[in-house]
Amino acid sequence: MSENGESPHPIVIAGAGIGGLTAALALRKQGHEIVLMDKVGELSEVGAGLQLSPNACTVLEGLGVLDALEPYAYAPDRLRIWSGVSGDQISHVSLGSFIKKRHGNPFWVVHRADLQRVLLEQVQATPGITVRLGTEVLDLVSTPYDSLVCNFRNADGVGKLNCKALIGADGVWSKTRQMIPSHENAQFSGQVAYRATLPIDQVPSRWAGDSGLWLHRNSHLVHYPIRGGRELNIVALVEEPWSDQTWSAKADKETVLHVFKDWPAEIRNLLGLPSNWLKWALCSVDASGPWSHGHLTLLGDAAHAMLPYMAQGAAMAIEDAAILARHLPSDVDNIPAALRAFERQRKPRASQIQGIARRNAQIFHFSGAPAFARDTVLRFSKPDRLAARFDDIYGWSPEL
Repeated sequence: MSENGESPHPIVIAGAGIGGLTAALALRKQGHEIVLMDKVGELSEVGAGLQLSPNACTVLEGLGVLDALEPYAYAPDRLRIWSGVSGDQISHVSLGSFIKKRHGNPFWVVHRADLQRVLLEQVQATPGITVRLGTEVLDLVSTPYDSLVCNFRNADGVGKLNCKALIGADGVWSKTRQMIPSHENAQFSGQVAYRATLPIDQVPSRWAGDSGLWLHRNSHLVHYPIRGGRELNIVALVEEPWSDQTWSAKADKETVLHVFKDWPAEIRNLLGLPSNWLKWALCSVDASGPWSHGHLTLLGDAAHAMLPYMAQGAAMAIEDAAILARHLPSDVDNIPAALRAFERQRKPRASQIQGIARRNAQIFHFSGAPAFARDTVLRFSKPDRLAARFDDIYGWSPEL
C-alpha cells in the first residue's frame, strides 16, 4: 500500500457519473482497488429525470443499491401515448406490476441526482475505493519499467499515479476518448431537449400518475413523476439548431411556449408552470467506433452516447459496468485482451439500441400519412403486447 492508503496499482476510473460510480462498485466487487477521479470539485444535481428499466435494476440489485434507491423512485403503472396535435389518447403501454412480473425487477423513473447520490454513498462506504474530486485525468503512459502511469491535474498541480488500467466514463464530451486512435467525436443530432421539474402539488392531478408520451410533427414531449412521486419531470424535444457555446444552456418560459405554440392548450398550460428551464443539445457518439486501446477502455456515453428515444442511456452505462467487471476478475493477466473482449461483447447491443433510438426519433416526429399509420397501429395494439416488444432490452441480465 502507498502512504495515503491506496493500492500502488489500482484501476483508475475517469468520471463519477452513473457509469463511473457503477463501474467502481462492480470492479471493487471483483477485488480491484479503485481510484475514481472527476474534474468537478463537487457532484451537484445536474440533469433531471431518467428511466431505469429492469435490465438496469438487475445490475443495481446485484450491487446492493436498489433498496436504497427505492424511496426516491416512482413506478408508473403505464405509459400513456397521446397525440400532440389533437390532444387525444392514442394508446398505452403496460408498465408497473406487468413489467416487474415479466422481468423480475421494476421499471422506475428517478431523478439523475438521486441515483448518483445513492451510488456515491455506496462508493464512499466501500473500502478499497478512493474518490478524488477536483481531479482531471490527463493521459495514460507506459514507462520503461513495464508499468502504467496515469497523469492527472488537481488543485495542487500535476500528479502521477501507477495503475493497471484506465476506464473512461467521462461522458459524451469525453477527454479520455481522445486518447484512443481514430476515436469519434460527439455529433450534434439536430435536436434539442428542454427540461424542467416542478413540485407535483403544483400541477393538475392528471399529470401526477402515469408517464406520458405526446407525439407531434418534428417534436414530442415526455413527462413522469420522480423523487417518489413528489416532483414532475418534463422533457420537451424538438428539431432545432444549436447556437450556444456549451452543450447546455438556460432557457426562458416564453421560448419554450413559442416552440410549442401549435400544441394543445393543456400542454401549453403545463409548459407554462415551471419557472426554470434548461435546454440540452442532443448529441451522440457512434457505437461502432473504437472503445479500447491497450489498458484503456470507454463505457457509457463516452463510448456510445445515444439519443434518448429509447430511454436507455443510463441503463447502457450500468450494463457496461457490470460486463466490464466480468471481464476483469481479480486475477486477470492480460488486461488489454480483456478490454477488447469487453468491447466485442458490448458493442453489438449498444449499436442495436442506438439504432432503435434513431429510428424512434423519426417515428415519434412523423406527420401526415406516416403519423396516421403510426397512430392506427398503436390504437389497435394491446398494452401488454406493446410492452412485450421491449423484452430483448428489459429482459437482459449480466448472466445472459
